[in-house]
Amino acid sequence: MDDSKYGKRDKRGHWTPDGVLTPAPIFVLPPNPLKFLRWLPNYFLPWNVFFMLTATLTWLFLTPGTETTNTLSWDWIALIFARNLAAFFVFYGVIEYRLYRQRKQENRFKYNPNFPADKKNTVFMFGSQAIDSVIRGVGTGVTIWTAIEVITLWAFANNYVPMASFSENPVWLAMIALLVPMFHEAYFFAIHRALHIPLFYKWIHSVHHNSVNPSPWSSLSMHPIEHFFFFGEALIHLVIFSHPLLAIYNLQSLALGAVVGHVGFDKIETGDEKGIDTHAYAHYLHHKYFEVNYADGLIPFDKWFGTWHDGTKEGDATMQARWQKKMQRANAGKESNEGGRA
Repeated sequence: MDDSKYGKRDKRGHWTPDGVLTPAPIFVLPPNPLKFLRWLPNYFLPWNVFFMLTATLTWLFLTPGTETTNTLSWDWIALIFARNLAAFFVFYGVIEYRLYRQRKQENRFKYNPNFPADKKNTVFMFGSQAIDSVIRGVGTGVTIWTAIEVITLWAFANNYVPMASFSENPVWLAMIALLVPMFHEAYFFAIHRALHIPLFYKWIHSVHHNSVNPSPWSSLSMHPIEHFFFFGEALIHLVIFSHPLLAIYNLQSLALGAVVGHVGFDKIETGDEKGIDTHAYAHYLHHKYFEVNYADGLIPFDKWFGTWHDGTKEGDATMQARWQKKMQRANAGKESNEGGRA
């Protein structure tokens, strides 16, 4: 594919897609039903449908029944960990290998033209972003993902929380499934914004932001505390009259869906003139500029709080103006403190 038909590169080779990033046309005034209907398939395809399919297959064929999960034992816990680990390496690994090892599409549609493996960086273990990310992703990422899933399955199996039934509560469970991405957007914005509080950023979230030029392995490169809050989103299913399948769907959409925002390419080519839109640009801008796009735009939190970057020069100017005001406030506070001490 010719990426110049879809965007442009600057003098440094950084690629920017054409058009303007806009939040989903859900919370807009006045309402625009036609625009919403044109956008609606993107809510399901390709990712949310894919994650629901993987979750359903996982629930049906790779998850022990309640007669097993009602007792905590290493055999079934090991099974859950093993299949989560396999999902991590297969889903992340296939995309990483194709785009970053084989470089099948070279840097076509790649926002940052450079590949992390081409340059060692001492901020990472062994000087390698990929190795560092895999160690963190497996060491605490898959482990905490598994721990929260185990707790959820065990609680449902022991009736510590009520479990809805697909035969008796189909509409309710369908509504939960439909709203999982919306809930994720709200929850993720809240914890992500909190992690950018200077103290939390310094000791926790900076680990993730070491990957300024992210690749799929970067998706779960986090501090263990961030892993806990990230996957802790799925604990909501213990309080909303839900079902283990939807908890698994939520967890897998977190674990596997994280790749979508960190793939580093705007399209994954599937043919000479065909490709899958990743919708990764909004989150790429967050890794590039740090203080924009704390969410992905499904709900326009960043618009409402003034941190939305639409990928344009005007977006750059708005970001710089906000940064200058922030620095002015910080300097004024510093001068005030110094004056008080004098």
